[in-house]
Amino acid sequence: MKRILSYTLVVIGLLILLYPKASEWYDNRQQDKLMAEWEDATFDETAQQQAQQQYEQLTELFNEESAATDVPVVSTPTDAPTTAPVAQKIASIATLKIDKIKLKLPVVEGATQKNMKSATAHLKETTAIGEVGNAAIAGHRMRAKGRLFNRLGEVAVGDKIVVETKDQTYTYTVYKVSIVEPTDVSVLNYNNKDKLLTLITCDPIVNPTHRLIIHAKM
Repeated sequence: MKRILSYTLVVIGLLILLYPKASEWYDNRQQDKLMAEWEDATFDETAQQQAQQQYEQLTELFNEESAATDVPVVSTPTDAPTTAPVAQKIASIATLKIDKIKLKLPVVEGATQKNMKSATAHLKETTAIGEVGNAAIAGHRMRAKGRLFNRLGEVAVGDKIVVETKDQTYTYTVYKVSIVEPTDVSVLNYNNKDKLLTLITCDPIVNPTHRLIIHAKM
């Protein structure tokens, strides 16, 4: 009986140790699947209010993810391209690329915990990507090196951000990097002539209290 109990405890211990690696393997496999599928395949007042509400709800999403990342994580090599876990039955609308930080991620529609665990998320009430206005994309800033928006803090003014949709490739240039309060919805502001892109994530990576905002323009 003692031997059986000992074996059981050993197996449980191994499962606990292997879980982070197995989870990362699964997430990366799903990411590859979505990217393979990708390769094969007017902002009124009401919409603005909805966009601001969704922006404010990001606080809860970021906090949930921050709590989840308290478990051990397995880091990817510093020079490895950014990868992201992708949940099943989520279709990307675009691909987001930032060469400086070796980032290439799918963009899905709607900032939900399911979507943001899987990819970056376009706030659906904001301007469509590539259009006049302000298209906002949010992503989790994972603790593991190179995952999701983990390295977004390395982006600087002058860097290029490329967003590829099925029909078009858009290149934005970063013109401002800021850290703001979670309640500062002014980051969604826009005019009627510029094509803006706003990337949103949490800051700092551990116990986040603010938002890191990357402002870019075509």
